[in-house]
Amino acid sequence: MNAAVTGAWVCLLAPLAGALAITLAGERISRRTAGWISTLTTFVAFAGALDAFIRLWARNHGDREVLSTAYTWLAAGDFEVGFQILVDPLSTVMMLVVSGVGGLIVWYSMGYMAGDDEERRYFAYMSLFVFSMLLLVEAGNFLLLLVGWGLVGLASYLLIGFWHERAEAVAAAKKAFVVNAFGDATFALALVLLVWETGTLEYPSVFERVDGLSSTIVTLVALGLLGGAVAKSAQIPLHTWLPDAMEGPTPVSALIHAATMVTAGVYLLVRTSPVFEAAVEIQHLAAILGAVTLVAAGLIALVQWDIKRVIAYSTMSQIGYMFLAAGIGAYGYAIFHLMTHAFFKALLFMSAGVVIHHLHGEQDIRRMGGLRAVLPRTHVAFGVGTLALVGIPPLAGFWSKDGIIASALATGGVLGWSLYLAALVGALLTGMYALRLYFAVWQGPPRETEDEAHTHASGQSEGPLSMLVPVGVLTCLSTIGGLLVVPGLWKPFEHWVEESAEALVHPTVAQDYATSVVAVALGLVGVWLARRAFEHGRQLVTDPTAWRILERKLYVDELYDAVFYRPAAALAVTLRQDVEGPVVERSLDEIGAGTLHAGGELSRAQSGLLRTYAITVAFAVSVLVVVFVAVR
Repeated sequence: MNAAVTGAWVCLLAPLAGALAITLAGERISRRTAGWISTLTTFVAFAGALDAFIRLWARNHGDREVLSTAYTWLAAGDFEVGFQILVDPLSTVMMLVVSGVGGLIVWYSMGYMAGDDEERRYFAYMSLFVFSMLLLVEAGNFLLLLVGWGLVGLASYLLIGFWHERAEAVAAAKKAFVVNAFGDATFALALVLLVWETGTLEYPSVFERVDGLSSTIVTLVALGLLGGAVAKSAQIPLHTWLPDAMEGPTPVSALIHAATMVTAGVYLLVRTSPVFEAAVEIQHLAAILGAVTLVAAGLIALVQWDIKRVIAYSTMSQIGYMFLAAGIGAYGYAIFHLMTHAFFKALLFMSAGVVIHHLHGEQDIRRMGGLRAVLPRTHVAFGVGTLALVGIPPLAGFWSKDGIIASALATGGVLGWSLYLAALVGALLTGMYALRLYFAVWQGPPRETEDEAHTHASGQSEGPLSMLVPVGVLTCLSTIGGLLVVPGLWKPFEHWVEESAEALVHPTVAQDYATSVVAVALGLVGVWLARRAFEHGRQLVTDPTAWRILERKLYVDELYDAVFYRPAAALAVTLRQDVEGPVVERSLDEIGAGTLHAGGELSRAQSGLLRTYAITVAFAVSVLVVVFVAVR
C-alpha cells in the first residue's frame, strides 16, 4: 500500500472501529469508557489524517493525487466500481477538519453528556457520524460518495432525535431526514444520468467525458448535484430543517451544524467543479442561492430568542458565503472559509453549551445577562468566536470571508456586483445579530436565579476540563487559524486547495484590501447598532410587521405546510375513508364472512354416517360416467 494513503485508511476506519466497539460491548463497559473510546478513536483518525497530509505535502507538485482501492465492489460488464479512497489536497483538508474539530467536540461531549442514561448510544452515534463524514470526503468515486452522503443523513437523524422522549426532537429528526432525502434523490438521479451517458462513476473518467456530453445532460446532472448540496448545507429553499435540528444535544449542533455535515454541500460543489464549470448557469445559480441565503438568514437571526437558533441561522448565512465562493469559482476561499468557520462556529456552539449547562438547560437569551462575571473564561471564548464571525482582524473569519467578498468583486459584471453587494449586506447583518446575542448573554444586569448566582459566586468551576480544554483550543484556532492566507504576502492554503480545483477568479491585492476596509467598516457599524439598541433597551427590528415576518422565518414553513403537507395529509385521509375503509377493509370482511358461511354449509355434509358417504360417492361416480358417455 502506498505510504501516502496508509494514514488515510486509518483515518477512515478508526471511528468505525470505535462505533463497533461501543455497540458490541454494550453495558459491559461504563458510560465513561464509551466516551473515551469514541474520543480516542476520533483523535486516532486525526493522526491518520495528519500523516496523510504530511506525506502528500512531501510529494512533488502535480503528483499529489493518490487512489487506493481495497477491492472491487461492483462489476457488471464494462461497469466497475471499487471500494476506493482518494487522497489529494482537497480531501486531506477535509479529513483534518472533520477529525480534528470532530475530536474536540466528542471530547467536549464527555463533560456535557455526563450522567445521561444513554451515553453509550450517544457516543456510538457520534463515532458513526464521524466515520460517515470521512467516508464522504475520502470517497474515490461517485458511488462511494453517495454511500457516505446517505450515511451522514442517517447519523444526523439519529443524533438530532437522540432525546427521543421529547416530541420536538423526534419531529426535528424526521424533518431533517425528509428534507435531506429529497436532496439525496436528486443526487442519485444525477448519478443515474452519469452512468447512462458515460458508463462510469470514477471521478477522472467522468470529468474527462463531461465536455462531450450534451448541454441538457450536463445541466440536469449539475442541477441534481446542486439539489443534494442545497439540502445537505441548508440553503434556501431546503433550509428549514437546520434551525429545528437545534433540538439535539449542543455538541451535536457543534459537530453537525457547524464543522461537518452542513459543509458537505460545499465540498461537493468543489469536488465536482468540472461538472459545474460545464454548466455555468447552474454554477451561478449556486452562487445566487448562497447570496440569498446569507442575507435572509442574517435577517431572521436578528429576531431569534433561542441562543442556539441564532447561531444556527448564522451557520446558514456563513455557508451561503461558501456557496457564493464556489459558485463563482473561488474554490480556495470557499474551503478556507469552511475551515475557519469550523473553528469559530464550533467555538460558539460549545461556549453556548457551557452557558446552557450553567443555567440548567435554559436557552432563551431573554433570561440571560451579566454572565461575564460568573463565566469569565467562557466569556472570552465566546467573544473571540463572535468577533471572528463578524470578521474583525486579525481573527480567522476576517481572512476567509473578506477573500470571498473580494472574489465577488473581481468577478465583475452584473452577477459579480450583485453578489458583492449581497455579501457586504451580510457583513453588516452579521455584526448586528452576533453582537445582539453577545450583549444579551454577557452584558447588563444578571438574570440568573438566586440559587445559581450563589452557586457560582461560591467559586464553582465553569465546567469540567473535558469541556474547557476543547473550548480553549478552538479559541486559539479562531484567533490564528486565518493566517494561512494573507493577501500580498502568502497564500499557502489557497495554493494547496487549487491543486485539486483550480480557481476561476483571483482578486488583486488592491481588491482584497479595499474590500476588507469596507467589510470591516460595515461589521463595526453592525456592532455599533447592536450596542446602541442594547443600551436603549430596544430591539434591532422595531417595525411590528417586519418583526412578525422575520420571527415566522419568512413564512417558508407555512408555505411548505400549505403546498405539501396539508394536501398530502388530506389525500391520505380521503384514501383512508373512501378507499381503504369501504373497499379494502370491507371487501376483506365480506370475503371472511363468505368463507365462514361456506364452511358452515359444507360442515353439514360431514354427518359421520357411512351410508351418507357411500351414497355421495356413488352419485359422484354416476355423474362422471354420464359425462364421459356424453362426451364420446
